[in-house]
Amino acid sequence: MEFLPESINEYAENHSAKESETLAKLNRSTRAKVLQPRMLSGHLQGRVLSMFSKMISPNRILEIGTYTGYSAICLAEGLAKNGKLITVDINEELEDFAQSHFDQSGFSDCIEMKIGNALELIPDLKEKWDLVFIDADKENYLTYLKLILEDLNVGGYIIADNVLWSGKVVQKLKDDDQETKALLEFNTWVQENDRLENVLVPIRDGLMMCRKTK
Repeated sequence: MEFLPESINEYAENHSAKESETLAKLNRSTRAKVLQPRMLSGHLQGRVLSMFSKMISPNRILEIGTYTGYSAICLAEGLAKNGKLITVDINEELEDFAQSHFDQSGFSDCIEMKIGNALELIPDLKEKWDLVFIDADKENYLTYLKLILEDLNVGGYIIADNVLWSGKVVQKLKDDDQETKALLEFNTWVQENDRLENVLVPIRDGLMMCRKTK
């Protein structure tokens, strides 16, 4: 489902900062060589992530769900001096693909990629996060959020992708649709949590943006 007319989306992209040469190459390579290229953040959402990261200048970023590395590079553009981004993904087949683009981006020294189950890896990271981006298996969104919430600094931010799920969150829920059910639970939990200030932004497939207040 497209939430905006294609002409409006194109106009927005044409009036947003261009992606870097590395990101443009990564965009093309992902679409040409990798399954499910729709999972890529892409130009407009990538510029939103980059701008937001630059606004808060985070020292520590956690990304849950690397895919081919596009969003990690966008978020790394806003890191504070000597900052670090750790990105976690379970798909080892894309590790070399993503790492090669990290190396070309100029951010390889501040991006660390870990391969494995995020639920097992994250508790051992021993970091305090300023920004967390969740873009992995939808069934575990709420589990990821609860897992990182105590290690998110007060005033820190969480961004979760795909929270509109092609509009399925406002359609009749099918009994076997576990992904939509999980996203509905995630969105409701965020909305009702008194430790989070949130706004759901209908960019592409929906970004839930949260700020930890206490």
